[in-house]
Amino acid sequence: MTHSYIPLDQYRRKWIFNHKDLPVSDEDKARIRPLDDKSAMVVWKELVSNQSSHAEQFGKGDWQTRAKTWVKTDFWQSAWDSEAAELPAMLAEFIHWPDDTRVYFCYEKYQVIETCWDVYRRNWKCFLFFDDGPLLLSDSAKQAVWFEQSGKYHLGTRP
Repeated sequence: MTHSYIPLDQYRRKWIFNHKDLPVSDEDKARIRPLDDKSAMVVWKELVSNQSSHAEQFGKGDWQTRAKTWVKTDFWQSAWDSEAAELPAMLAEFIHWPDDTRVYFCYEKYQVIETCWDVYRRNWKCFLFFDDGPLLLSDSAKQAVWFEQSGKYHLGTRP
């Protein structure tokens, strides 16, 4: 997939990667790549949904609503609130992607960020400043993570 990007300093949610309490290195910022609207829409349609534009709208035809998709549920909020930088333990145990695996953090149809697994892993708390149903996916792996505002997350496999 070839995509077009928005420079991080022009991204409307750039503040989440510039928060004083959760510093992101310049090297990592260079690898956090917000997609432009058209590219975000393509990723959303291919990996997330071709009928819903936001997690709140997922319906009968969306893989996210199938019970068999999700195998484990845990809470991310306590790990996010802690001083530790590590991913929640269950999530870290579930995903064993190589560091350079391309991942997409999908907020909604026109808000998708591309990065790689090691950058996401180091900076996962920043991505969750917006926690209204985002999905963590890779186009090269089937594992998926769905975060909820309630502080829960679901681990599963997309079709």
